[in-house]
Amino acid sequence: MGTDITDRKRSEEELAQKNFDLEAAKQAAESANQAKSSFLANMSHELRTPLNAILGFTQVMQRDLKRDPAFFQQSAAANLQIVQNSGEHLLSLINDVLDMDKIEAGRMEIHLHAFNLYGLLQSLEEMFRLKAQEKDLMLIFERMPTVPQYVETDEAKLRQILINLLGNAVKFTVTGSITLRVSAANQALTFAVQDTGLGISSEELKQLFLPFYQTSSGRKSQTGTGLGLTISKKFVELLGGTLSVTSMPEQGSVFQFDIPLKMAAPIALEGIPTYRSVVKLAPDQPTYRILVVEDKWESRTLLVKLLEPMGFDVREAQNGQEAVKIWEDWQPHLIWMDMRMPVMDGYEATQRIRAHVKGQAPAIIALTASALEQEKATILSAGCNDYLRKPFRDDLIFDKIREHLGVQYIYAGDDRTSTPSDRAQSDSNAQILKSMTLLRSSWIKQLYEAATFADAERISQLVAEISDTEPQLAIALLKLVKTFRCDTISDLAEAAIAQQS
Repeated sequence: MGTDITDRKRSEEELAQKNFDLEAAKQAAESANQAKSSFLANMSHELRTPLNAILGFTQVMQRDLKRDPAFFQQSAAANLQIVQNSGEHLLSLINDVLDMDKIEAGRMEIHLHAFNLYGLLQSLEEMFRLKAQEKDLMLIFERMPTVPQYVETDEAKLRQILINLLGNAVKFTVTGSITLRVSAANQALTFAVQDTGLGISSEELKQLFLPFYQTSSGRKSQTGTGLGLTISKKFVELLGGTLSVTSMPEQGSVFQFDIPLKMAAPIALEGIPTYRSVVKLAPDQPTYRILVVEDKWESRTLLVKLLEPMGFDVREAQNGQEAVKIWEDWQPHLIWMDMRMPVMDGYEATQRIRAHVKGQAPAIIALTASALEQEKATILSAGCNDYLRKPFRDDLIFDKIREHLGVQYIYAGDDRTSTPSDRAQSDSNAQILKSMTLLRSSWIKQLYEAATFADAERISQLVAEISDTEPQLAIALLKLVKTFRCDTISDLAEAAIAQQS
C-alpha cells in the first residue's frame, strides 16, 4: 500500500512538473510571439518612414521641375540630401534584419584585417558629436595611453557594435553625458559606453539581449528594430569577447565588452586608397568597351549614366542570352553581370563566355543583391573575376574597372584638369578655411551641420551673424550657397573643426 502511495505521489509530482514546464514554455512562446509581433509592427513603421521620405521628396522634385525649373535648381540639393539620408537609413534597417537572419542561421563570418583604431574612434566621435550637442549632452571619448593605434580585428563589426551602443546611449539620455572609455590590458581591448540616461530595470535586464525585445523606453521612442543589442552581443562573441551591462533606473547604464588584442604594424595599412571623385578617363588610352548586363531597366541605366560620361563605350543587355550574343559580336573588355535574370542567368552566361573565349578574355564582375558571404565562392567558381554587392557607391564601380583593366582616371582637383577659375576657387577656399578657423567653434559646428543637410536657409542665417565682423568670409560663403556648393562649405567647416582641435 505504501509503495502505491509513493508511486502515485511521484507520478503526481512528475505530472505537476510537466504541467509547470509546459506552462512556462507556453508563456515563453507567447512572449516571443508578442515580441516578434511588436517588432513587425514597429519595423513596418521604421521602413515606411524613410521610404515615404524618398518617394515623397522625389514627387516634390518632379512637381517643382514642371512648375518652376528655377526654383527646382534652388531646392534640389536639399531635397536630394534628404533622399540620400533616408535611403542610407533604410539600408541600415535592412542590414539589421539580414544580420540577424545570418546570425540565427550560423552564417555570420568575421573578416580580420589591420586598421587604425585611433582613426575609427575619431570618426565615431565626429559622427555622434552633433547628435549629442542637439540634446545638450556632453560626449566624452577617453582612450588610455596603453591602447595601440594599429590593431587587427573585424573593423566593420567593431564599428557596428560601437555605433549601436553609442546610438542607444544618445537616444535614451535626456541630460548629462555619454562616455566611451577604451583601455588595453592583459592582451585584451576593453570598451565601455556609460550614459546618465533612463536606466533599465532588473526585469528588463534579463531579456535585454533577446531578439526583437525592446525596453519600455525603447517602445516609447517608437524607433529602432529591437535587434541592435542582440546583434552587438553576437558580434562581440564572434570577435572572441563578452558584452555585459550594469544599469539602475534613472541613473544610467554601462555597456562593456572586451575583445582579444592583436597589434598590427603601421606598414600593413600603407596603400589603402582614399576616396577621390572621378571626372573622366585620362587621355591617350584605348577606347574601353564595357557591357552592362541587367534585367532591370533602372539598374542598367544607372550604370550607363555613370560610365558613358567618363568616356567608356557602353552597351546593354537585358539577360544572359543577349549578353553572350553581344560578347561574341563586340568583344567587350569588361562585363558587369547581374547574376539573377530571366531567360538565362548570369552564372550560365559567364560559363558560356568562358567556355568559348578565343582571344582576349573579358573581365567579368558580378553584380549581386545577395547579402550572403557564401555566394562569393559560387560566383567566382562560375568564372567571374570579381563581384560587387548592391547598393554600391560610384567610386567602387570605377575602382573595380581600374583594378581589372588598368585604366587611368582624371580626378577632381588634379592640376592637369584645373582651369584658372578652378585655381581661383581653390585659393578662395584656402582663404575661407583660414578665416573660418579663427571663429568660435560652436558657430563652425552649426555651419557644418547646416551644410551637411544642405540647409541653405540656416547657412544664410549663420552667415548673417558674422557679416559685420567678417564681411569677406560672409560674401564667399554666400557665393558658395548660391552656386549650390553646400558640400564645399561642409568640407571647409569640417577641416576648420579639425584644425581647432
